[in-house]
Amino acid sequence: MLWIKALHIIAVICWFAALFYLPRLFVYHAMSSDEVSNERFKIMERKLYRGIATPSMIATLVFGAGLMHLQWDYLVTANWIWAKLAIVLALIGYHHMCGAHIKRFAKNANTHSDRYYRIFNELPVFALFAIVILAVVKPF
Repeated sequence: MLWIKALHIIAVICWFAALFYLPRLFVYHAMSSDEVSNERFKIMERKLYRGIATPSMIATLVFGAGLMHLQWDYLVTANWIWAKLAIVLALIGYHHMCGAHIKRFAKNANTHSDRYYRIFNELPVFALFAIVILAVVKPF
């Protein structure tokens, strides 16, 4: 179980690193005006999303499911895990929203300002705080 937990934590760290950095790239991309920068950001966003964010999300979910399976008898009655899973579900949605933004940028069809992306960039921070508090403190 400890190996699965270690791999889960590593995957979570990688996924959150990508979720923190990708919207920051969107901020800079929305601010860029020259074609060279535009193309560079498209490549960076695509590679980060496909090469790190998505595989990390999948690994997080697989190892998290493994941990839940191993501790199911305890977790089924623990309210904190259901709150945590709701936040994880929201993060999966956020992840896919990032993918949709990447597709819009790739088509040169972005309609959002850098300010929008600055606010969008902060959302995973709140999720991280809530998930860590729920997993460590287990408040209910």
